[in-house]
Amino acid sequence: MLNAPWIQRLRELPWLAILTIAALGGFGIVILYSAAGGHFAPWAIIHSIRFGVLMTAMLVISQVNARLWLVYAYWFYAVVLVALVAVEIFGQIGGGSQRWLDLGFIRLQPSEFMKLAIILALARYYHNLPRPFIGTLNALWPPLVLIGLPAALVMLQPDLGTALSIVFGGVVMMFLSGVSIWLFVGGGVALVAAMPVAWSMLHDYQRKRVLIFMDPATDPLGAGYHITQSKIAIGSGGVFGKGYLQGTQSHLDYLPELHTDFIFATMAEEWGLAGGLFILIGFGIVLGWAISVALTSRAMFSRLAAMGLAATLFFYLAINMMMVMGLAPVVGIPLPLISYGGSAMMTVMILLGIVMSIARQRDADMLDRGNDR
Repeated sequence: MLNAPWIQRLRELPWLAILTIAALGGFGIVILYSAAGGHFAPWAIIHSIRFGVLMTAMLVISQVNARLWLVYAYWFYAVVLVALVAVEIFGQIGGGSQRWLDLGFIRLQPSEFMKLAIILALARYYHNLPRPFIGTLNALWPPLVLIGLPAALVMLQPDLGTALSIVFGGVVMMFLSGVSIWLFVGGGVALVAAMPVAWSMLHDYQRKRVLIFMDPATDPLGAGYHITQSKIAIGSGGVFGKGYLQGTQSHLDYLPELHTDFIFATMAEEWGLAGGLFILIGFGIVLGWAISVALTSRAMFSRLAAMGLAATLFFYLAINMMMVMGLAPVVGIPLPLISYGGSAMMTVMILLGIVMSIARQRDADMLDRGNDR
């Protein structure tokens, strides 16, 4: 009985990471309950149902053969790219942006799934590419096209934060694959030179967000209102916070988007530095586990995919926390597992499920073919 296959599979699961994920999701429910003034509706109840369903989906995905992620990586990328084109044609508009596809039973944001698709597609590309050719010019244009197409489509929505996330994931994959550091230096110089052109292509509200990031005091009651109130909420929390359900910035409606992009500020006001450390330690455990999976995997595809997915999760976390503290412009990236929102949570749970799938077969060398040539 104890040697039954299903028992063995349960033993293979990374239970420390799973329990940490459950704790972070549970903390999100607690915060959303407070954000609604001590009510499960409208956010906490839906968040808890989503979390339970997607947690189960994550465990199911963890049992998928890791080779399937390699085989279907390009197909996944192609489907999401088509979905991004569909968004431009008949996507739903919300908050001034056209980002969603309404499928009747669910409303999806395809750009979220591209964060995963770009990682898997580039992992397959570099897995099949012989090592001597990685730094050649002929080997550089395919990943640049794979990154540039979805990033451009997402910018049209417009969604600067998600576009940056896609580019970040792609650049990380190129760096991890062994592309020369001098190419990144050259790309950085070209990017700086192109800043005036990029600035002219931004929408007015995006330019205003960058200017307000540099000096929120120039418009504290207008464009700088979000970040000003967020800083007040975080600073007033102190070490241990004002107490559960005792937040004033959130409960008196001073803090905007208190259940989504600025949920960390909602939490920090009531839980203080202690709550922030809980979140940081929790994600540190999950990220450490994902990085260890990448470092101990034998297959090139597995190493790149696990590390790229870990970098994507880190980008979510870092940008959101920097944003609410005024260290980055407001770009609309949620806090993973904690912020209210279906597409973002689905993306993160699929991401973690894929890493668990890779972890189960980290010792397998059946995928490792391309870079030994």
